[in-house]
Amino acid sequence: MSIRWKKFRPLGISLFVLVAILLLMDSCMQFRMSKKEIKKYFEGKEFKGELYHYTIQNQKINYLSVGNAELPLVIFIHGSPGSLSAFIDFMSDTALLKRARLITVDRPGFGESNFGRGEKSVKTQAAVLKPILEKYKSNRPIILVGHSLGGPVISRMAMDYSELIDGLVIVAGSIDPDLEPNETWFRAPLATPFLRWILPRSFRASNDEIYHLKPELQDMLPLWKNITARTIVVQGKKDILVDPGNANFAKRMMTSAHVELVMQDDMNHFVPWSHPYLIRNAILKLLNELPTAKN
Repeated sequence: MSIRWKKFRPLGISLFVLVAILLLMDSCMQFRMSKKEIKKYFEGKEFKGELYHYTIQNQKINYLSVGNAELPLVIFIHGSPGSLSAFIDFMSDTALLKRARLITVDRPGFGESNFGRGEKSVKTQAAVLKPILEKYKSNRPIILVGHSLGGPVISRMAMDYSELIDGLVIVAGSIDPDLEPNETWFRAPLATPFLRWILPRSFRASNDEIYHLKPELQDMLPLWKNITARTIVVQGKKDILVDPGNANFAKRMMTSAHVELVMQDDMNHFVPWSHPYLIRNAILKLLNELPTAKN
């Protein structure tokens, strides 16, 4: 062994260990289910899920659909990071499947939708999901459910495509720009080409969109009046990730829509897993209230 190799051997070993750790983190922190895992989930269940995808604006969008195509449609939009698997248990909810067809989506940068390459623009995220609305609308009611960063995405969809959307369930949604936490001190460096590579791909996509979220929300301020869909906002008062004041912001800004707040004193940010019945109840309430819904 040469003297030069002995000198640099510790550095080489350290780099190898670092790369191995980063690869392990990436594989363990993907927040998504494989096709095999999704297929296994539906084994023995009455309704089977079907995976679909399409390409728009150089982005592949992946989604899972379950249920009767003749019923109203409910589309679930996950937070950040996440994937369609965030709402997988809703896909076998018999109370919902009796009343609606259910779809859960991989947003851009997550799951099987261009994994690791996040979309900074909320407007673009809304636009690339529009084909699902157009494909399934056919005069049936469509309800959107969005958790966390999925909240501003479904709100933007309702702003830009109000004629296609009949109801919204905003779950712990980050929608008020003034209530966004100041995280630029660490998000800005991690968004640079020099450092972003150290993040697992799911966190890379998440950082890309959260870092740019506040100006995106500011751009949406004059558009809240465009929303006409009946809306239920579900928010926990113990949420330390999204300020509970976001719920009041929705009530104040959505002047053209009927808005109901469901506030829970003992609930944190992770509503889909801790209090799924609140989301289910909100969807069923909207289905009952929509004039063209099938009972």
